[in-house]
Amino acid sequence: MSVRIDVGLGPRSYAIHAGAGVLAQAGNLLAQFAGGTVPVVSDEKVAVRHLAALQNALTAAGIQNRPIVLPPGEGTKSFAGLESLCTALLESGVERGGLIIALGGGVIGDLTGFAAGVLKRGIAFAQIPTTLLAQVDSSVGGKTAINTAQGKNLIGMFHQPRIVLADVTTLTTLPPRELRAGYAEVVKYGALGDDNFFGWLEANGAKVVSGDTQARIHAVAHSCKMKADIVARDEREAGERALLNLGHTFGHALEAATGYSERLLHGEGVAVGMALALRLSARLNLCPVNDVVRLERHLRTVGLPAAIADIPGPRPAADVLIAHMAHDKKAEGGKLTFILTRGLGKAFVTQDVPDDALHEILSA
Repeated sequence: MSVRIDVGLGPRSYAIHAGAGVLAQAGNLLAQFAGGTVPVVSDEKVAVRHLAALQNALTAAGIQNRPIVLPPGEGTKSFAGLESLCTALLESGVERGGLIIALGGGVIGDLTGFAAGVLKRGIAFAQIPTTLLAQVDSSVGGKTAINTAQGKNLIGMFHQPRIVLADVTTLTTLPPRELRAGYAEVVKYGALGDDNFFGWLEANGAKVVSGDTQARIHAVAHSCKMKADIVARDEREAGERALLNLGHTFGHALEAATGYSERLLHGEGVAVGMALALRLSARLNLCPVNDVVRLERHLRTVGLPAAIADIPGPRPAADVLIAHMAHDKKAEGGKLTFILTRGLGKAFVTQDVPDDALHEILSA
């Protein structure tokens, strides 16, 4: 039971297969791209749960494969992690015309995609995301990167996958907190461009979080369809694609200020960041206050933070957060770029944000 979504990028077009039982079909779906030995990059946590099933599917389809298992966590998405992975990939014997598989969450997908893009001047790769966040966001669109001390994803490139296989049954093994964090990215799609979808989430979000298969398939497929359409129109973020960063400018600053620690998962940062973006929009008389209330209520209903005060530990100062935001990739000409909204489903890009309003929102 799966849904196919096509990402229309001319010669770089590819399909997303979202549904239940997709992992078992991986051998047949990947056979057209595989040649020689296929490295399967994963992390220690994901490998225990899903690597054997994927290897069985690949072997059944006659695809030779070699696992490369990395340490879990954001620390792996670094220069050192990139060097280690590239060394392992070269030792695996993967050919320039071959295929590399990323099996895991956003860290594995971003790191593997980046390594595939630079190795031998570019090797094809497939995304098999196993977290909700990766299924609806990071696995689609070709953004690959590593983190630095200055911020998240500042060293990277666009390298589109050949195919994305999103099996919602892998989500059953996620810790509840990680699943909720991924759900924030689902909420983002409704908040940035589809108020009807946001309304569906208000009615069905609890089902998505609790494990209803049909609700999860719809949430993942609809999110992927929205992102695929935007990416097809703006592959390299020259305009509209920036809307997908709703909540991320604030969220990345909060992650940096909390040391990329367990205090704040990426999706939790996005949740707080979306709430801040809507509060700032309302403060500038752009967005109805009721829409801010709706968003914050829905985030809290599913167990997500909706304010800086919800983050455990000492509160980051406004000036510290703004300093981190200055390193954001979307900053231009020394000015910060914000994704604000005129209401749920009506996001837009602007640099016209008064300093006092920003300080007020970050200090409230």
